[in-house]
Amino acid sequence: MDPLGVGIVGCGNISDQYLRHLATFPDVQVLFCADIDTERAKAQAAAYDVPAAGSVQQALEHPGVELVVNLTIPAAHAEVASAAIAVGKHVWNEKPLAPDVASGCALLGQARQAGLRIGCAPDTVLGAGLQSARRLISAGAIGTPVSALTLLQGPGPESWHPDPEFLFAKGAGPLFDLGPYYLSVLATLFGPATRVAAVGRRARDTRVIGSGPRVGTEFTVEVPTYISALAEYAGGQAASLLFSWDSPLGRAGFVEITGTEATLSVPDPNTFDGDLRVRRACETEWTVIPSAGAAAGRGTGVVDMARAIRRGEPHRASGEMALHVLEMMTAIERSASGTGFDAVESVFDVPAELDAEWDPHVRAT
Repeated sequence: MDPLGVGIVGCGNISDQYLRHLATFPDVQVLFCADIDTERAKAQAAAYDVPAAGSVQQALEHPGVELVVNLTIPAAHAEVASAAIAVGKHVWNEKPLAPDVASGCALLGQARQAGLRIGCAPDTVLGAGLQSARRLISAGAIGTPVSALTLLQGPGPESWHPDPEFLFAKGAGPLFDLGPYYLSVLATLFGPATRVAAVGRRARDTRVIGSGPRVGTEFTVEVPTYISALAEYAGGQAASLLFSWDSPLGRAGFVEITGTEATLSVPDPNTFDGDLRVRRACETEWTVIPSAGAAAGRGTGVVDMARAIRRGEPHRASGEMALHVLEMMTAIERSASGTGFDAVESVFDVPAELDAEWDPHVRAT
């Protein structure tokens, strides 16, 4: 299978992880780095041996680029993706898919009409950790899954991020920034949700940058920084979810799936591997089960998408699932403003499990 030509648009912090991993995957070839700051794009291209760099428009016009990996800020996700589709490129978006559900729906409609693909992060759901959890559940290790509990809390990213304002702006906050990891895990395990309810709070209206050249700068917080939510799923499962940047105590990566026979502790959904733990009702200790499969890092979903495009098969981290997660987050935010339970109407096909032998570092045939 010939490598699929990739263009990176957006050369901020997350681009390092993508570029580092994509360089090791033989089914893709990064041909261009682009950013509104072209000097930053050129620096990233030089650091990762990418042959060309420049403006976003130049990336979209590059004849060898078939797939645009859109790593811009969330507010620009839909605009950049739409421009790429308009010139015949497939798109992989960083999460969330779009700033709002209407933009996400329009984006998927545009891609369908053009016969193009949209994939979306997080691709951690394709890592060894979650895929091993899926295989355990499919094998009946916990009986029938009935509920989930997730927990993410900490003091917030302004202490370490040099430019954190966008993380506290509309369309971000802990729900939209980190919620996709947890909600995508549950979407992959449970399928579509049908309704949600939530409460939201904001501990303070301003925060202060704690590192970098702008240390000490105060900025405004525009979104809830504490969200507690309930979700019901079409398959009958329920989930309790907590997302907070208001806690001095940091606890993250907590996802437990309760079944009729046992409870499964899933590895941190912000990572690609990790041990699983299973505990049955009659047991006093957890049984540790190492995960099996590929844990290659960010860009795994791009490789799965590239292989699917070449083969004419569905890719796993689909735009439809990302739209559903976006609708869930939007409904949670709306409910937290005082609307009670809010319906979730979008649906998606649960992606097929990955075999433990699946390896993005080996060229597909």
